Amino acid sequence: MRQRHSFRLDRAGRSVTVNVRSGRITETELLVDGREVAFHRVHGYGVYPLTLAAHLPGEPPLPLAVRLERSGAPGRPLTCVLETGGAEHPMPERTGH
Repeated sequence: MRQRHSFRLDRAGRSVTVNVRSGRITETELLVDGREVAFHRVHGYGVYPLTLAAHLPGEPPLPLAVRLERSGAPGRPLTCVLETGGAEHPMPERTGH
């Protein structure tokens, strides 16, 4: 059965979204303002922890990374954290998508 997870957070005036679709193939995409900036595909239900890196547009561009980990919690099997400017920001999971 295919599972979907979506995490979103606004940071530095930009929208950062992480979408995960898992099943026989797991695809993870990182979007900034709705544009894909990083993508990861693996056969199976994913290998965690997984980190995707990109930059927030601007002068100068601001590096960012998102880290996905298994939480072990029923109903919320993944957690997502945005790392930027030396700080970590938990990304809430969007529901009803």
